[in-house]
Amino acid sequence: MNDAVNSDAQSETRREPSLYVVATPIGNMGDLSLRARAVLEQVDRIAAEDTRNTARMLDALGIKKPLMAHHAHNERESAQGVLACLQRGESVALVSDAGTPAVSDPGAVVVRCVAEAGFTVVPVPGASSVLAVVAASGLVDGAFTFRGFLPAKGKNRLDDLKTWLACPEPQVVFEAPHRVMQLVDDLESLGMGGREMCAGRELTKQFETFYRGSGEQVFEQVRQDPNAERGEWAWVIGGNQISDHNAEAEQASADLDTWLALLLAELPLKTAVALVVKATGMAKNSVYDRALAIKSGQS
Repeated sequence: MNDAVNSDAQSETRREPSLYVVATPIGNMGDLSLRARAVLEQVDRIAAEDTRNTARMLDALGIKKPLMAHHAHNERESAQGVLACLQRGESVALVSDAGTPAVSDPGAVVVRCVAEAGFTVVPVPGASSVLAVVAASGLVDGAFTFRGFLPAKGKNRLDDLKTWLACPEPQVVFEAPHRVMQLVDDLESLGMGGREMCAGRELTKQFETFYRGSGEQVFEQVRQDPNAERGEWAWVIGGNQISDHNAEAEQASADLDTWLALLLAELPLKTAVALVVKATGMAKNSVYDRALAIKSGQS
């Protein structure tokens, strides 16, 4: 099996000039895949979010490659530089400081530019803060929504939180260490004390920490953590189950009205009500009141 893995890795960069979007560890170097390491060894150069951080990682791996800066402040200019490399026949690896480029990090602009120019874009997946906290939360068994980092401050921050927290699916958000207490205060002010949550810090690192429980429990745990303002946070906030119940109730009400309207067009009111009550088990008075309202609207 190792021979097969090595063979696959060795063939990674035998393609035509390509952009490799390479996921790097989010804290534990053991999470760098064999494939990612092979790509970094074989490409002609590496576009990095922070060349200093990437240089340290490459030194630890014994890899020496030319580096070019690709970050949020030069993304469009750097995209043209990457494209020029590909046009010269070179292959380029795109990396961020941690995790996958273009996921809450620069990368989307250069990927789009390269793809539109007709060059191949090759994803090299790996460690993910999003998937790590989702997997450890116990709160997600289907759909969830990843929101990335919250706005730093202002009305947009609370407005975004209100909108996201109204959704029925769990929400995944990132927060900077110096703003985590603000996030706790914001969630508390929005009445999230009863919502299930999981908050993770220093994911995959030596001091990885998770807090789980109701909002009230997690808020208290974070506030009591003396190291809360060290290391970025990833939160999973349980979905808004009330909105699910409201939607179901609205649908049931609409279905009731539809059936009553059909029956009332053919049958006396009392007969229509009796049939619906027998079929659904609903309270007779509620069905009768709806039937009267519909009958009045029809007349």
